Amino acid sequence: MAKPIISADSHVTEPGGTYVDRIDPTYRDRAPRMVHDSKLGDIFVIDGMDKPIPMGLVAAAGKDAHELSRFGVKFEELHRGGWDPDARLGDQDRDGVSAEVIYPTVGMMICNHPDFDYKKACFDAYNLWLAEFCSAHPERLIGIGQTAMRSVEEGIEDLRRIKALGLRGVMMPGNPAVSDYHDPIYAPFYEAAVDLGLPLSFHILTSPQDTFKTRGPKLNAFMSIIRGCQDIIGTFVLGGVFERHPLLRVVCVEADAGWVPHYMYRMDHAWERHRYWLPAGTLSKRPSEYFRENVYTTFQDDWVAVQVKDLCNVRRLLWANDFPHSDSTWPRSQELLRKQAGHLTETERNLLLHDNVAELYDLDRR
Repeated sequence: MAKPIISADSHVTEPGGTYVDRIDPTYRDRAPRMVHDSKLGDIFVIDGMDKPIPMGLVAAAGKDAHELSRFGVKFEELHRGGWDPDARLGDQDRDGVSAEVIYPTVGMMICNHPDFDYKKACFDAYNLWLAEFCSAHPERLIGIGQTAMRSVEEGIEDLRRIKALGLRGVMMPGNPAVSDYHDPIYAPFYEAAVDLGLPLSFHILTSPQDTFKTRGPKLNAFMSIIRGCQDIIGTFVLGGVFERHPLLRVVCVEADAGWVPHYMYRMDHAWERHRYWLPAGTLSKRPSEYFRENVYTTFQDDWVAVQVKDLCNVRRLLWANDFPHSDSTWPRSQELLRKQAGHLTETERNLLLHDNVAELYDLDRR
């Protein structure tokens, strides 16, 4: 690599006081908190959600497949770099990564909370904690804030606060409180995101559809978790959002990218053949053209994505290591990249591993 590698999707492991210590006092008694269960180990309990979040998989990077388990893990056994920014640099160095774009863990699940007021209070607290975490090493820890999207006006205020905190983008809940994301009422929000230079990210497991309830064996559920992101991208493209806001940048996070060429082809087919009896937004170009220009996709262990790069837009592909989650390539990312990206030209490797994410978040000019 001629340039330092940047992971476009990594995570924190929120410590027990993340929300309790910073949340609006009205919600302090209900704030997400860590508790210890004699059978389940350390878990995050979220008021209003049926199931707690076990710590077993959220920081299982580097473990052998035979060791993966959701339960029975103590917080102090997890990767310290999940919450300690100084320790995080050592984790990056071990994986050959120079910087990471940082997403939440518990906050991902809170995206699915039915109470938008509660969600708003949690995300405000998380953004404060994340800004503190990233401020220790701002060149290597690139924070992505969260918004509950209770309303368009409040969403714009969240964007401004996120920007003021020094965070570099915003992670959106899969479903907003009002209408859906293709509705023209969101125009002021999208224009504010463009003006502030904040890309909008949609991560897997942040939509009500992203559940592990599926037919067949439990392992089949793993195959379903990218579908929520696909639906959201289709909503933006076919709903005419990029037609109306050509400078808007949307990031599809951790849903891989090998499927992108067929998805674009399928959208084009649907638009050309079926748009008169299945109406969509007004489009002046083929759907794939909006996808190629406006949508970035992150991937980690995705051999197919690298093979079909020429059927995508190679300037919109972003590699990530997903540290410290169970699907992470850490600490073997360099070995994996040699196998999967060794055939690329130096220019192509630089694009996937540095240039694209640096351009997206304006990192090289900070």
